[in-house]
Amino acid sequence: MKNSIAFSLLFVSLLLLFVIDVIFGSVSIPFNDFIDLLNGKTISKSYELIIMDSRIPKALTAILCGASLSLAGLLMQTLFRNPLAGPYILGISSGAGLGVAILVMGAGFLGITITSGLSTNLAAVLGAITFLIILFLVSLKVKDVMTLLIFGVMLGSISTAIIGLIKFFSTDYQLKSFVIWTLGSLSAVSYMELTILGLLLFFGILLAFQQAKNLNAILIGENFAKVLGVSILNTRLISILISGLLAGLTTALCGPIGFVGIIIPHLCRMIFRTSNHFILIPSCILLGANILLLSDILAHLPSNGLSLPINSITSMIGIPIILWIIFGKKALSKSF
Repeated sequence: MKNSIAFSLLFVSLLLLFVIDVIFGSVSIPFNDFIDLLNGKTISKSYELIIMDSRIPKALTAILCGASLSLAGLLMQTLFRNPLAGPYILGISSGAGLGVAILVMGAGFLGITITSGLSTNLAAVLGAITFLIILFLVSLKVKDVMTLLIFGVMLGSISTAIIGLIKFFSTDYQLKSFVIWTLGSLSAVSYMELTILGLLLFFGILLAFQQAKNLNAILIGENFAKVLGVSILNTRLISILISGLLAGLTTALCGPIGFVGIIIPHLCRMIFRTSNHFILIPSCILLGANILLLSDILAHLPSNGLSLPINSITSMIGIPIILWIIFGKKALSKSF
């Protein structure tokens, strides 16, 4: 009963935040006009363009990215049994960042100026996939999950070092372009890209539910899971594949968005008081979408036509929550 109420509240708040995110911004859209548009009635052409071409894609991006990062974070925390594991811990976002750095700043050495957002997204996807393939191949050889975790962290550190070298030799314009990308943005995603992310998230959710029993067993311990007949290797590979693809594509489309994948699984465990993945998976998806929608609304609070970096907003929300959990009555490690 309590779970049903919590899920209902999350769903209602998701709809409410979606509407607020669509009508709120540098140009306020009257609520009645938004309802009229949904009903197929004629409204101001400027309002219609703002809603259909900007606000709705941005709100849908927040929902899909929030859900994707939260699901990826849940899988990584379970796989590594580490409360501070997140969707980017394996270095997938670092691979995406390296791809963008090579394209945006490295292209300057060849006298090429990059202006296309599509080329930036493609570079980020290729970088993320390259790192994902490396991790996938290593995971076939490495049996210890903590060793794989350390390898992912080292891979990210190597990527950061290479990006630092590229920054050192880049021009001011190239450096500024890359820094702007790292701040994150939800406003440059097309309907086609949203469709791709939505399909990937859908299949990721299906695979996650398929592995829910195995993930529950792994939380108790790998030896216990093996006794139950769980294939640790298959579960690990599927979890890495889901998390890597979701985090990689999200980073490619919106830039790195921090803390969402780390805090949401903890909040869901505290709200629903369970570690059962059949409950955590849908709750993380709903709460993650809510949090990123709220972050996007807060990013427009200055109301001066400017939008604050989404990565900064999620960090400002996430850091206090992490500190509250750490210093609160509930220790981080109690869920593992």
